[in-house]
Amino acid sequence: MTILERRPLEIGRDYALRLIKENIISLELAPGSQISEKELAAELGLSRTPIREALIELAKVKIVDIQPQKKTTVAPIDYRLVEEARFIRFVMECAVVELACRQAQPEDLQRLNKNVRLQEFYLENEDPDSLMQLDNEFHRMLFEIAEKPQAFDLIQNVSVHFDRVRSMALFSVKDLRIVRDHADIAAAIERKDPDT
Repeated sequence: MTILERRPLEIGRDYALRLIKENIISLELAPGSQISEKELAAELGLSRTPIREALIELAKVKIVDIQPQKKTTVAPIDYRLVEEARFIRFVMECAVVELACRQAQPEDLQRLNKNVRLQEFYLENEDPDSLMQLDNEFHRMLFEIAEKPQAFDLIQNVSVHFDRVRSMALFSVKDLRIVRDHADIAAAIERKDPDT
């Protein structure tokens, strides 16, 4: 498991939640992996309470299975939940791109294009972790341009299942259309063309 640096002012529960979630998405914690509250607490220098609270939050979105007094495991990938998350993202992102086409400023377009160039670099240099991070940043930028950052945070919770599949794709496919798609989206926003 990859231990992430704790952010300034990040409370224990939020740190544990972010760390466990990122490790599940990146498949460092594969479906079926057992998670020990005790071991995680020792590794992170936290009490078991924030670990338990984080696991309860993850159980609510069906990403971990908690069997009280027995074990906690990473849930298998449920393709119905993946499809539901894809649907939610599709509906919301289409609406956000329409808003972005109307609201994008030149500095927003520069940020989007810089992100796409970095995605191309990491694709060529086969760095799927950085590519995934930039992909997420690209989508976050769209929501920020549309002045809907809370909506982005909302879909992040249901996207965990979809993100695991995205992570598998980034690690297994070398020629990703996703970078081209992002370049096309940025160009369409610059042309103020939401239909494209």
